[in-house]
Amino acid sequence: MPLRSSLRKTAAATAVLALTTTGLVALDAAPALATAAHTSASLIEKLTGPDGPNNTWGRWDVKATDLGILWDNGAGQTLAAFGDTFGDAWVGPGGGVLGPGDGYWRSNVLLRSGDTNLADGMHFDSAVTGADGRAREIVPGLHQPDGTGEVTKIPTAGISVGTRQYLSFMSVRHWGPPGQWDTNYARIAYSDDNGTTWSTAGTPTWNNPGLNDHFQMQAFARNGGYVYVYGTPSGRLGSAYVARVPEAQMLTQSAYQYWNGSTWVTNNEAAAVAIVGAPVSELSVRYDSWSGKWLMMYLQGEDIIMRTATSPQGPWSGSQVVVSSADYPGLYGGFMHPWSAGGTIYFTMSQWDPYNVYLMKVQINAAGQIVNPNLMGDPSFERGALNSTGTGGFWACNGNCGIDNAHWGYSGDRNGFARYNHGWQDVHQTVPVTANTNYQLTGWLRTSPNSDNGFFGARGTDNAVISEAHFVAVGPWTRFVVNFNSGNRTAVVVYGGVWTDHGDIWIQLDDYSVVKV
Repeated sequence: MPLRSSLRKTAAATAVLALTTTGLVALDAAPALATAAHTSASLIEKLTGPDGPNNTWGRWDVKATDLGILWDNGAGQTLAAFGDTFGDAWVGPGGGVLGPGDGYWRSNVLLRSGDTNLADGMHFDSAVTGADGRAREIVPGLHQPDGTGEVTKIPTAGISVGTRQYLSFMSVRHWGPPGQWDTNYARIAYSDDNGTTWSTAGTPTWNNPGLNDHFQMQAFARNGGYVYVYGTPSGRLGSAYVARVPEAQMLTQSAYQYWNGSTWVTNNEAAAVAIVGAPVSELSVRYDSWSGKWLMMYLQGEDIIMRTATSPQGPWSGSQVVVSSADYPGLYGGFMHPWSAGGTIYFTMSQWDPYNVYLMKVQINAAGQIVNPNLMGDPSFERGALNSTGTGGFWACNGNCGIDNAHWGYSGDRNGFARYNHGWQDVHQTVPVTANTNYQLTGWLRTSPNSDNGFFGARGTDNAVISEAHFVAVGPWTRFVVNFNSGNRTAVVVYGGVWTDHGDIWIQLDDYSVVKV
């Protein structure tokens, strides 16, 4: 069998794979350095794969996937398009690393959600499936050997106009070094049956013979009778450009108008000028009616950032870090949910390891600035040490504790733990707060089956409990939420712990947040 490079390249990891008679196997891996920026966003839920409440693995054989591009279908549902997707035999890390069994590689899949309460996660109601009930490709990729034709078709944008759904995708010819890949073309597909079947006959196509076309990865946004099409070249090293087209002419390529810096030029892509400088990748753009701002979220280097503007072509503001790769190594994406409202912006984020998708949120004010950020340092236990004093990191503990580093975390690789057979064991962090202010603490945890007396909450620096939740045995990763008022305090201690007086008992914790409410 011929060699095939990795099915998905990220800025944070390289995984070169070989397709052999026994499956795809990793040949090398080299993670990139993380940044030190603070993560403003909070993790709400793992949307796909193992440990995800949606059980996409059990329901549709979606064990590993990425992206999660979201749009309103105009009929009360959010559609979610995912990239390269794998089934039972996926072992990771990253896309395409398979063990024994059926990997069931699909270039893309589509799930549907009618969930309007995103504060506690996003439930998927259905998927586009084959006769066997598994999620199937909606726009089939050719799956040819890397560099010789088409490796895969990756969705990059989706939008509805009336009852018709539009999907933009890129045809990938070659996965190169980290953050670089070559495409054959970008093309628009359309569906008139809510995403079940798609057509590409005669649809707009942006060919890429010189590997420098500006619209190989696209983002869609509707406003004022137009669909705005934001584009970047293939890979993660290019700038961003914008075009627009009347809603009724989405399938007429000659109707597209390109922004040249001062006006819109019809049917002349060469006139387009950059509206945001490199590096820009995996764009998501929406008009936010609450703030009256255009919001642009994308991967800049190794972090997910956001910019704002008062018009679709800009000028765009400076960048605000939404998620730092120091807290979520191997992150990418950042696709905003169309039903974000009231200053709370929900979005999807992918991680190369564990090659799945998470629902996140960040809050903005009327000026489009991030407010009420997550106050936790090292919320996902990826940055630093954990010990009895807290020195060398943000986290400390009472009793016996540490950081797991064996792909057990809810997100990423690491998570905190406490374990012993006698007394109180906890993991905690002192967090600065504003006095007399309401906050919400969230976190994910699970315990050993014999756990019978655990607590998750906030206490004063004098150890007086402010508010807490009690739990016994917690099987799968479970999200806990505790609301509290800081009173006259300017610092609180958030914790999760268990009494271990009944044998060897452990607790694992991950993905904390403390935000003002």
